[in-house]
Amino acid sequence: MNCIKIKEFGFQYPKAEHAALMDINMEVKEGSFTVLCGKSGCGKSTLLRQLKTVLAPHGAKKGLIQYMGKDLESVDHRVQSAEIGYVLQNPDNQIVTDKVWHELAFGLESLGCDTPTIRLRVAEMASYFGIQDWFLRNVSELSGGQKQLLNLASVMAMHPKLLILDEPTSQLDPIAASDFLETVRKINRDIGTTVILTEHRLEDVIPWADAVYVMDEGRMIVHGTPNKIGKSLKGMKHDMFLAMPTPMQIYAGAGSISECPLTVSQGRHWLKEELGESLRYRPEANQKKEDIEEKERKSAPFQKKKVPEIRIKDLWFRYDRDLPDVVKGLSLDVNKGEIFALVGGNGTGKSTTMSLISRIRYPYRGKIWLEGREIGKYSDDELYHGFLGVMPQNPQSLFLKKTVIEDLYEMIDGKKEKKSKAYPIDMKKEDAIRGIVSLTKLEDLLDRHPYDLSGGEQQRLALAKILLLRPKILLMDEPTKGIDNHYKKELGDILETLTKHGVTVLMISHDIEFCAQYADRVGLFFQGDVVTCKDAKDFFAGNNFYTTAANRMARQYFPEAVTVNDVVSKINEKRKGMEVGASDAGRKEVG
Repeated sequence: MNCIKIKEFGFQYPKAEHAALMDINMEVKEGSFTVLCGKSGCGKSTLLRQLKTVLAPHGAKKGLIQYMGKDLESVDHRVQSAEIGYVLQNPDNQIVTDKVWHELAFGLESLGCDTPTIRLRVAEMASYFGIQDWFLRNVSELSGGQKQLLNLASVMAMHPKLLILDEPTSQLDPIAASDFLETVRKINRDIGTTVILTEHRLEDVIPWADAVYVMDEGRMIVHGTPNKIGKSLKGMKHDMFLAMPTPMQIYAGAGSISECPLTVSQGRHWLKEELGESLRYRPEANQKKEDIEEKERKSAPFQKKKVPEIRIKDLWFRYDRDLPDVVKGLSLDVNKGEIFALVGGNGTGKSTTMSLISRIRYPYRGKIWLEGREIGKYSDDELYHGFLGVMPQNPQSLFLKKTVIEDLYEMIDGKKEKKSKAYPIDMKKEDAIRGIVSLTKLEDLLDRHPYDLSGGEQQRLALAKILLLRPKILLMDEPTKGIDNHYKKELGDILETLTKHGVTVLMISHDIEFCAQYADRVGLFFQGDVVTCKDAKDFFAGNNFYTTAANRMARQYFPEAVTVNDVVSKINEKRKGMEVGASDAGRKEVG
């Protein structure tokens, strides 16, 4: 039986020129695991919200949505509340109480369950999700991963038949995200709950999906099994192929004709079949080469170091005198014109550090210098106009107006022709707005309310507003949150262009693949300090967990390869070597 059936469904927001959803057809079988994916702003979240009427946005609808064979509109709100669970993208938007155990019980109390039932289900969920150790804590003390796990447990306490998750890991670090998605898979596998999931981290969900639906510009463009989806998108030369799991991308780039791998483990077996055992990496054979390279580095002529664009020295910070330190003796240099990425788990102090650099908070010990000048000596006008740009983790904190275009003009002192501190009098504001809109792909969104945009679109608008200030130093907290892989590439190109013009970028990110592709250097944040800092390639090539899927898949053959392109080029080099070797052997035999 179908849990959800959608037939010829369409939806259009009020005053919108174009429909957000068009001719949507979708069937979700009871007990299945279904993945819905597509570019930012393609209509994924709009579609998912239609599956629970209390969350459905206002607008013109057509077509049919059925739940368990009944028209969804006719299903009682109480039944929907109990049987259709929904986990939002931002965990803070869903938590409504102060204590963890209150949150677990809240939904059951709202449904009018008796006390023994509530106590039993709360205990059951706390045990199942491993919440016992923080059961009595305040919700405000939890990390992002714990909050999202609490949201999931609170929803599951009501024993829903259908679980809908809208990009639930967008604010989680890689390890927390992997653990969370594994829990969702366990719920589907062990309990039999039907799961519909939208996610940009397709690496962890595509291999386990029963069905995958791909959307683009409000339409379903292809659906089927993971293998079928990959082949279809590759054949269509569609941008969404860039979002497919790394083993699939490497397989396609290498032009193999054997069975397509979906997971890292399958990718390793595939590499073994393609290249054989003899070409595996041998550490002892490469030691001599590495020793020579190290000797050359040490003997290189001494170069005078330039003053770093950002210098942090022995920084300490705590939120309250009686609370433990969050930043502990942090020292860090970021050079002019580089992209520096800070990675690490939720709650380690990364965002707090960014708030200290942006002078939102003040350390009780230690100093920060920007361009060789102590940060406290800058006036607010000097610091925030044409010098320091800050893109926060929550982009909505930057939105002040009713439309995107008004919000952009607000950043440069309104639409009227008057001199702006960010722009000289001879540069028209319209030209600046037009250029930044084109750069961040906001052309079709100018008349929309910023809060009506998708998560990825809000990220792009936030970036546009910050870039209008023309900063020399750009601080970014989770810049790829909610953004599809196609726009990630464009964002990476934008950042590289900025650094060529001397802009320094310091970003906090959980997006390992993006950091490996675009960062110059990477630092690992742990317990309030940077424990290691290396060039991006060296950093990711040396880790087991904080590394890319491409490196985990191919490190037995190419330990220094960290991106899909790295692995594909190495495979092609090995193949050429094998062909040349076979050809030489053939000539010797003939001779």
